[in-house]
Amino acid sequence: MQFKFAGIKVLLKILNGVRTGGSSFDAAKVFRSNEKRDILNRNNENRDEIKHQVTAILSELPSGVELVAAAKTRTEEEIRRAVDAGIRIIGENYVQEAEAARAAIGDKVRWHFIGHLQRNKVRKAVPLFDMIETVDSQGLAEEIDKRARNIGKIMSILIEINSGRESQKFGVLPENCEALIRNIAPLPNLRIRGLMTMGPLFGQPEAARPYFSETRRVFEHMRRLAVPGTEMRFLSMGMTNSYRVALEEGANIIRIGTKIFGPRN
Repeated sequence: MQFKFAGIKVLLKILNGVRTGGSSFDAAKVFRSNEKRDILNRNNENRDEIKHQVTAILSELPSGVELVAAAKTRTEEEIRRAVDAGIRIIGENYVQEAEAARAAIGDKVRWHFIGHLQRNKVRKAVPLFDMIETVDSQGLAEEIDKRARNIGKIMSILIEINSGRESQKFGVLPENCEALIRNIAPLPNLRIRGLMTMGPLFGQPEAARPYFSETRRVFEHMRRLAVPGTEMRFLSMGMTNSYRVALEEGANIIRIGTKIFGPRN
């Protein structure tokens, strides 16, 4: 037992960086070194996974379909890795996050706003984004038009459709879409470029099909009407769990976050 306790004392001295028998060991230094190595390995793995996922998604998209990397809560480094992997459109849900990301990434990509836009955020949003995908009221459209006019910009927008008629979600009901478009199409600093819908966030992908089919029906109706001041070109539908169904239903913009970046922390 005496030898056992002596051995433990020696081990404790070594781990505490105390010189014993002519040698020394800085445990804290080794721990920090191992920690840095582990972080570097995780970063490399994350970068490789983002590149792999972006490449895989882009390879399966039909011609003419655009991929938006939904970057809600993602770090600037994660966004940069996605851009390096081939992403050309970044989607942001929050104006404040977009300000920081755009300052870091710049104009090498296009920027879409894909969250709910409050009217008090429009002044900051209009200079930041190339497209706002979530316009669902005349008041919001008029505020965007006013802010765009102040800086001499024509703002591309999509009309958000609440195709599931869910009270907890934003968006205009399908039967009210035409009236909204006719009311805001004359605004000189807006260009209505198409429609967007969310669909269910979770569940089986096939469950999203009725939502996408309904939005496609409204999209085709508005395209046939050809309301002056509109260009029904883009149909933005589908996320990580539902984008393949959305593509089958005619989407030409898909918004993917988790599949590209991994689960949020």
